[in-house]
Amino acid sequence: MDLWLAGKSVLITGASKGIGLATARAFAAEGCNLHLAARSGEALDAVRRELTAMHGVSVDVHVTDLGRSGNVTELGKRCANVDVLVNNAGEIPSGPIESLSEDDWRRGYDLKLFGYVMLTREIYASMKARGSGVIVNDIGNSGENWDANYIAGSTANAALMAFTKALGGQSLDFGVRVVGVNPGPVETDRMVKINKRRALDWYGDESRWQELRDKYPGGRPASPEEVADLIVFLASPRAAYITGTIVTIDGGIAARGSIIKERSVRE
Repeated sequence: MDLWLAGKSVLITGASKGIGLATARAFAAEGCNLHLAARSGEALDAVRRELTAMHGVSVDVHVTDLGRSGNVTELGKRCANVDVLVNNAGEIPSGPIESLSEDDWRRGYDLKLFGYVMLTREIYASMKARGSGVIVNDIGNSGENWDANYIAGSTANAALMAFTKALGGQSLDFGVRVVGVNPGPVETDRMVKINKRRALDWYGDESRWQELRDKYPGGRPASPEEVADLIVFLASPRAAYITGTIVTIDGGIAARGSIIKERSVRE
C-alpha cells in the first residue's frame, strides 16, 4: 500500500534506538526526509549514514537533551516546518511509590510529559498556521492499564493520553491531526530495565527478568518494528480522519486488565 508519504518531512525524538530508531527506518523507507533528535550524537550519526545510504533521503540530526525546556523550545523552532512530529523521547523510572524520589519523578516528567507537551506546543502552532500536519505521541499502555509498580509512568501516560485527546479533538478544524499510540511491552533496552525492576519486586532477584517474557500474550513482547508500522500509518494521509484518539498495541494486555499476569494465560 502506498501511504502517500514520499517527500514529507518528519521530526522524531528519541530516534537513536528502540521504537524511535525503528520509526526512523520505517519513514525513510516511505521516502520521507528526517529530523532525528536524541542525546547520543554518535548513535544519530550512525543512523544518518545508514538511512541516507539505503534510501537516499535527507537526514538532519539534532543532538540535544529534551529534558531541558530550553532545548525543547530550540528544537521546535529549528523544525517548525516539519509535516509530522513523532514524540518518542522519554524514560520514566519504574517502581512503586515508596522507591521513587522526588528527583526521579521530576526528571522523568521533564523529559517525557513536559517534553511532549512543550514540543507539541511549538510544532502545533506552525502546523495550525499552515493548515496541515500530524503529531503522533508514543505514550504507553500503562496510561490506560494502571500499574502501582510503574506508578510514575502510569500517571504521566494517563496525562499524555488526555492531552492527546483534548488537542486532537479540535485540531482537525485547523487541518492538523493529533493521535497517540499506546504500546505495551516492546523488545527494547527500556523493556529490559523495567522488567529487571519488576523481577526484583516480584521475586527479589532482578536476574530473573527473562521469566516475565512467557507471561506476555503469545509468549513475547511486541517488536519495535510493529509499533513503528502503526505510527507511520497513523501519520499518513491514509489515516486522514483519525484524530483525538489513542491506538493500543499490546497484544490484548489492557483488555485483560493487567500489564503482566502473575500466571501465564496458557498455564
